[in-house]
Amino acid sequence: MTVTIPKERVTPARIEELGKNEIFVFGSNLRGAHLGGAAATARRKWGAVMGQGVGMQGKTYAIPTMFASVGQIAPYVDQFISYAKQYPDTVFLVTEIGCGIAGFSPVDIAPLFKNAMEEQNIHLPLSFWQVLTEKQGDE
Repeated sequence: MTVTIPKERVTPARIEELGKNEIFVFGSNLRGAHLGGAAATARRKWGAVMGQGVGMQGKTYAIPTMFASVGQIAPYVDQFISYAKQYPDTVFLVTEIGCGIAGFSPVDIAPLFKNAMEEQNIHLPLSFWQVLTEKQGDE
């Protein structure tokens, strides 16, 4: 079975502005030290709060990714997906969380978002969709 990538649900490679109902989803650390990468952008542009490493803040949602293993990130991704399901009219633009400063790859992180594939308001990076649709196609 081949699963196609829903083009309308691909997060832009570079997000410069957010629409009224859009949320910037970024990788953080538990301390909420939003000093580099997408976390710094979230703090500078859209209200991410220093000292808050998880959840909604301004027009952003933080998912901690600075861990030794992908397994430690999984509960936070599940928490995010549950949260997003409660707000179907809000679009959550997930960045390549964990794939910058945290040092993981899309192959590591994308499978954590398998349960987000059916959620119309969760948009994922193209690299995540590529991994997820490859895996689906192989099943």
